[in-house]
Amino acid sequence: MNQLSSLMAEKTGNKSTYDEVQEATYNNTHNGNGNGNGNDNSNSSETTPMISPGITTKQSTSILSTESSFTYSPNGNGNGNTNELMTGFKAIWYYINQNITSVIIVILLAIIFALTGEKASSRGEAANLIENGKSAKLIPWRPCQIYLDESPNGDNNSNNVQVLQTSLGDPSTHWGAIPCLVRNEHEIKIGKAKFGYDESQWNWLFGSDDITDKEPLEYGMPSAEIKVDFNTIAFPKREPIMGFGGAFTEASALNYMSLNEDGRDAVLDLLFGKNGLGYSLGRVHMNSCDFSVESYNFDDVDGDFNLTNFDTKVEHDVMSGMIEMMLQANSVLKKDWPSNHAKNGGGIKIMASPWSPPAWMKLPTYKDPPGSLHAVNMDGSAEPNCLREGTGPDSRYAATWALYFSKFLSAYKTWGVDLFAVTVQNEPEFPAPWEACAYDPTNQASFIANHLGPVLRRDHPDVKLLIFDHNKDHAVKWGTSILNQSNPASEFVDGTAVHWYAGGMDRLLDGSQGQPNLHRFLSMLDEEDVKPNHLLLGSEACHCPSTGYAGGNLKVAWDRAERYGHTVLADLAAGSNGWVEWNLILDSLGGPNHLGNMCDSPLLAVPYRANGEHNVTVLPSFEHSDFPFGPVVGDTRTREELNAMGFPAEYLDKGVVVQPMFYYMGHISRHVRPGSRAVHAIVDQTDFGGPSSRTFRQTINNKAIAGGGINNLARPGIEVTLWPCEGSTRQKWTLNVQNNFQVFGHDWLG
Repeated sequence: MNQLSSLMAEKTGNKSTYDEVQEATYNNTHNGNGNGNGNDNSNSSETTPMISPGITTKQSTSILSTESSFTYSPNGNGNGNTNELMTGFKAIWYYINQNITSVIIVILLAIIFALTGEKASSRGEAANLIENGKSAKLIPWRPCQIYLDESPNGDNNSNNVQVLQTSLGDPSTHWGAIPCLVRNEHEIKIGKAKFGYDESQWNWLFGSDDITDKEPLEYGMPSAEIKVDFNTIAFPKREPIMGFGGAFTEASALNYMSLNEDGRDAVLDLLFGKNGLGYSLGRVHMNSCDFSVESYNFDDVDGDFNLTNFDTKVEHDVMSGMIEMMLQANSVLKKDWPSNHAKNGGGIKIMASPWSPPAWMKLPTYKDPPGSLHAVNMDGSAEPNCLREGTGPDSRYAATWALYFSKFLSAYKTWGVDLFAVTVQNEPEFPAPWEACAYDPTNQASFIANHLGPVLRRDHPDVKLLIFDHNKDHAVKWGTSILNQSNPASEFVDGTAVHWYAGGMDRLLDGSQGQPNLHRFLSMLDEEDVKPNHLLLGSEACHCPSTGYAGGNLKVAWDRAERYGHTVLADLAAGSNGWVEWNLILDSLGGPNHLGNMCDSPLLAVPYRANGEHNVTVLPSFEHSDFPFGPVVGDTRTREELNAMGFPAEYLDKGVVVQPMFYYMGHISRHVRPGSRAVHAIVDQTDFGGPSSRTFRQTINNKAIAGGGINNLARPGIEVTLWPCEGSTRQKWTLNVQNNFQVFGHDWLG
């Protein structure tokens, strides 16, 4: 019985162990012995080279070794005796004396090739270039140089500079190091050799030394330059970056618990450990959400204004495994990232967001029977305010709902989960078919000023309060209304949460619509004289519908990963303090979701594959969607096929699918740790060809603006921002016959 099982027995009176809870959720279809059904030798047959997450392949080498020895052993064991060794030396010496000219030529050629590196082929195959005695793993690449100016203290840390790659061109290699030449003080350095360099040349040892009459080779021509100013902080008055993370939904917890011990350990390490993403932020739903098996809350007694029946044990969240998953994640994060843990102020930071109050607190909707005093269930919402008696100072239901927040925070605290923030409401502009509670800015401000703000300040003064928690396109509207200093709600607000979705339900626009409004939002904070420590957090993002693994289209899975990367970087360039995706782990279909709103996640639980299953899909007992998008194509592929496509076999053997979006996130979350700050950077054209208009940027006082420039052309609704062309699905668009903006891509329903 683990720590949570003991607490469960004490607090709930339930004697079930954690393993019994796990078995109840999955119909015992997995092997719980912790060894992947005895598949101990599965990795021995692996034929595709892999890089484990978080490990950059480095091989220490020397250009010419002076410590080589020669040992001859007739039995092949490498343990030849002294006489045999001496005989070998005599044979070598005799050969050198007889062939001195040939030996000298071979040595000279070896030195030349060691100094210059193997010439790259026109197919772009990597040269085994050696920089500072380190050789990177060979992967497809474009020639790369890094220019380092000395920092003010004279230390440029050149040995710490790396370029890592996750590429569809070599999908089985993740976070692989690309060989780059690091230039310091106007020199190229390769090992101990130094070469002079002329700024006007880019032949980089591949073409002629004189390129005045010869263009650089195609594969050697740089397509872009990334210029970074490490000495200037982009947002010096704002709080540093808090980190990245995902949501501990009931769906995530059930899938986590469906795995055997090896699988659960792998999930924790992948998401929070040193070898994985190092997530330091999280989110949890207060009461149920659509990614729950069914609707639930912790006080369903009509008229209980003092909440005397509130379940202070939050037993549902305990029994589903949500609390356990949070505690384990916090433990792994503290152990594996101690320095970052200290900077983040204490372990993983989790915010809570409500989807809906209990139905008895809500106004009836048009779907409820005529004459209903309150909503029949938690799904859907009246507009523009969901609470009975409104949000004014005399509303009993608003006062009770604010008290509910306080009791929920206290209940989690007794289990050892200290929530650092709450949002007022998930997606207040959407009366969704699942759990929902609508507000407009006026009603949300009234609820904060009259009820929620004072209650939190009284009972939980350290918990931060975030407004909005919806799509970026209306963030400025809500901020202008609620954060205005004349609004009494403003004094209680600590930050704003935003989602990445496109309001028009065009899935290919998720992550892009409303992006320039984040730049406008920061300008609004200055205009409204909002305190500089106001947080801006991306609180939800996911790809829908279904999963890349289920669809089986490799391009879809990688396009989804690419969009994640685009959006996270764009958010950071706009001043965001962090980014939290939606579900941490789902099943192969993208559930469970009690409304069938199936979506994707970086990890998928497929415990039947830990048992060596192939060409079969075993749905867990909590999944009731019954293949809404057809068979799971990923399950028809072998572990070797999936490994070659970028879904590592070593984790499939533990019942976990690791999707490409996981590795894209790792390029950011593993390196931009809590306490980091954004600096100025720009992707620019080079002096070696390409149209001069390929890069959009705006300069102020001769300095490029972070994020490509302030977009003064953003308008309500859909806006278009043109960025450097890099051929992604984000930039494949046209105007259709109705003169509407249409995005092309490879995603579902695209």
